[in-house]
Amino acid sequence: MYQPHITVIGEQLWSQLRDLAPRRVRPARSVLLRQGDPGTHVILMDSGSTLVTLTGLRGERMLLAVRGAGELLGELAVLDSQPRTASVIAAETCCVHIIPAADFLAFVDKYDLLASLLRHAIARVREAESVRLELATASVPARLASALSRLADVSSTTARELSVRLTQTELSQMIGASRNAVGVALRPWREHGWLDTAPGGGLVIRDIAAIQTHAHTGT
Repeated sequence: MYQPHITVIGEQLWSQLRDLAPRRVRPARSVLLRQGDPGTHVILMDSGSTLVTLTGLRGERMLLAVRGAGELLGELAVLDSQPRTASVIAAETCCVHIIPAADFLAFVDKYDLLASLLRHAIARVREAESVRLELATASVPARLASALSRLADVSSTTARELSVRLTQTELSQMIGASRNAVGVALRPWREHGWLDTAPGGGLVIRDIAAIQTHAHTGT
């Protein structure tokens, strides 16, 4: 079972790590980390949700994972001194702490966290492989419902409705489908009132359970 970093590290150490950098706010759809950039810092997620995406040689994007509060982002590039292997995009307004690489590495060394973090990174790789398999084999509605469900699972909101500040084109890129196919998948969900278009763009999800059921069974 996948666990967030706060569970792996422990709440006491997590609080100390968070205090290494001030709290900052990043708006929805902003790029928090960019694929190919050097690992100059680690991002600690206080609130919000993000999309971890991989960009191919022809510019195509694939959704690898969704991350929320209690997670570290970009730690692997810092730990192995290699370029970032994926990009991270804010799916909603996020509150973060941007911790310089040197401070993070000193913290990891002080509290002997390297082995735990590497085991966690391996679990992430396995999760990403599972997502890739789903993208290669599942129907467009199933892939879209799964992506929306992951966003709902990690969202910082406690309200019944979830706002996903991504366009239909961005959603189609995330799941490796055409914009047309995503529109077709969304149509019956709108008709049933399970989701709607948000006033400022994106989607408002009202019943993710009904969306999942319909995506996998057609009923």
